[in-house]
Amino acid sequence: MIVAGTRPEAIKMAPVFRALQKTKMSTVLFSTGQHGEMLQQAWQSFGITPDIDAHVMTQAQSLAGLSSRLFTLIDAELENIKPDFVLAQGDTTTVLVSSMCSFYRQIPFGHVEAGLRSNNIQSPFPEEFNRRIAGLTATLHFAPTSGAAENLRKEGVEEKSICVTGNTIVDALHYMRDRVRVSPLELPQNVHEAVRAGRPAVLITLHRRELSVEELEAVCNTVAVLARQFQQAVFIWPVHLSPRISSIVHLLLSDRENIFLIHPLGYASLIYLLDKCHFVISDSGGIQEEAPSFGKRVLVLREETERPEAVEAGFCKLLGTDVEALYTEASLLLSSPTPPEHHAANPFGDGHAAERIVQSIKDFFIMNN
Repeated sequence: MIVAGTRPEAIKMAPVFRALQKTKMSTVLFSTGQHGEMLQQAWQSFGITPDIDAHVMTQAQSLAGLSSRLFTLIDAELENIKPDFVLAQGDTTTVLVSSMCSFYRQIPFGHVEAGLRSNNIQSPFPEEFNRRIAGLTATLHFAPTSGAAENLRKEGVEEKSICVTGNTIVDALHYMRDRVRVSPLELPQNVHEAVRAGRPAVLITLHRRELSVEELEAVCNTVAVLARQFQQAVFIWPVHLSPRISSIVHLLLSDRENIFLIHPLGYASLIYLLDKCHFVISDSGGIQEEAPSFGKRVLVLREETERPEAVEAGFCKLLGTDVEALYTEASLLLSSPTPPEHHAANPFGDGHAAERIVQSIKDFFIMNN
């Protein structure tokens, strides 16, 4: 059984689900609905329909409330289906609860994207806590990089339980790049026209709950200053559906001619913009992993990252919420007449991570039967 609840989980688990479908193993896909509309959009991007489609979110739900509902939902499905193996990806509440329910029922659990650590339990919150718990309960740890595998070894995880696979995001990108070439993209006309005209485009995504209202307002004000100074450039911001974020972003930036505030994008459209943009401003972990496949730089609005490989390779630069640094770095990149692409080896793999994960699961069953 694959359990996934958010848009990034769907994107990263889609290649694994497709790889499992090619085997003799029966696979049930359980979508918990932690991201609601954005999650459905992600499954549709890959032409996948979940076997179980739950709707766990309620209005103004706390993390404890979400966890409680997920425990009930996931445990009920484990009781009903009785899977031989449970697979989940990343560091969300869905992953946390999937790992614990599997542990309570003594069902082998595989953690995809295992071993990422910021070494700060408060940042990212609650993801660092979630993935540490998943790491405690996992039977198999699918580490995306050698650095992530080393983190697991330092925590005492047995070598035989660790498999370095690469990151499944690269698999997803390979699949979607082909799709982008042949499928229409649901982008607003003004975005299409600006990109086709060759205007320098800055892609912006912000969603982390650690970002305070004051910090978000400061980022918005800095983007407004950049938009005034670089009027030939366009700033494309797919605004997260969180009311806390969307209300502030629209209030401060909706009247700017060269700032396009748009609805959250399907994955194909996001990949298209990643390919075409000058650079990215983001607090997303997924963007840090995706940008190297396009040679694009990311100004990361976080104090720490659990993906140091992208920083070390020169694709990402950590700025925290220092808006002066954001202005300086963005101005430097926008002053370049051509997209400032960075040419270095992709630290996140070769696009065959899903195959390695499936083979590792096969080997596990052979060894334990």
